[in-house]
Amino acid sequence: MRVRTLAPLTLTAALALTGCGITEPAETITVYAADGLSDVDGGGWLDQLFEEFEEETGVMVQYVEGGSGEMVQRAERESSNPQADVLLTLPPFIQQADNAGLLQQYEPEGAEQVATRDPDGAWTTVVDNYFAFVHNSEELDEPPETWEDLLDPEYEGRLQYSTPGVAGDGTAVLIQAMEQFGGLEPAMDYLGELQANNVGPSSSTGALGPKVDKGELLVANGDVQMNYDQSRTMPNLELWFPAREGGEPTTFALPYTAGLLEGAPDSGNGQALIDFLLSEEAQSRVPSEAGGFPARDDVEATGEDAEALEEIMDGVEVFEPDWDEVEEELPGYLDAWREATDS
Repeated sequence: MRVRTLAPLTLTAALALTGCGITEPAETITVYAADGLSDVDGGGWLDQLFEEFEEETGVMVQYVEGGSGEMVQRAERESSNPQADVLLTLPPFIQQADNAGLLQQYEPEGAEQVATRDPDGAWTTVVDNYFAFVHNSEELDEPPETWEDLLDPEYEGRLQYSTPGVAGDGTAVLIQAMEQFGGLEPAMDYLGELQANNVGPSSSTGALGPKVDKGELLVANGDVQMNYDQSRTMPNLELWFPAREGGEPTTFALPYTAGLLEGAPDSGNGQALIDFLLSEEAQSRVPSEAGGFPARDDVEATGEDAEALEEIMDGVEVFEPDWDEVEEELPGYLDAWREATDS
């Protein structure tokens, strides 16, 4: 987990002396977020928008980052005394948060232009995204074409996927496997076999990309937005979508969604921040700064990054999970996965 205050107060701002004494520090709101939309060097989409938000409003953003499920679990533990204002996570964890009563209804400005959002206004997509895999392009000229290829002993100790139930992309591995293999039981049979090659648990999918780039791993799970963004500074990181033997590559949408937490210490500024992330200006910068797809249908993705992302998705069939069913059945899926993989 990473805790970082973006756009921190300077000493001058915090201790501005006047004739009457010391001024009050600026307001602060807290965001609990799944990793992927910020960079450690501060150049990510969220990093830049948070700084601009502070410049416009005087409100600082304290940013707490971790696995998708991890952030929901933290918000749930704090529900009797909420510490955060905004939750930014992937499905099915945003549905989990909603069903646990952690979200309050708020329809942000521009939400009518977003196709994927809660009909009751509990959450709204802010960046569109898709499940994917990555491979090391230096050691593997071509990625393994099929899921069955990943069972080859050459991947023993060189393959890893993030932990289902903790990481959103790790949970996506279960969903994708069930779609590809035709149900829970055959998917668990496959993942049980794959465990012979799997390095082991990882709470963060974002940590796997650098390992693949360095050659510590040959393949790992991920998502288009995060891994495309990483690939701009990791020359050996390449995305791909495996297929079943005799089939075509498939994926599904795995969007970043934002919701206002129930009992948020500062609901007003939390609403303003979600509005800011969904503004036309912010959305137009998603391909170039986040490596993802705008959530708003009225914002056209343009530029080299948008073209590169379109090329990555070319020829890949996209299916749509029933997220309400996934959220309801997730505990059973996770139990089956633990039993199949002895995790």
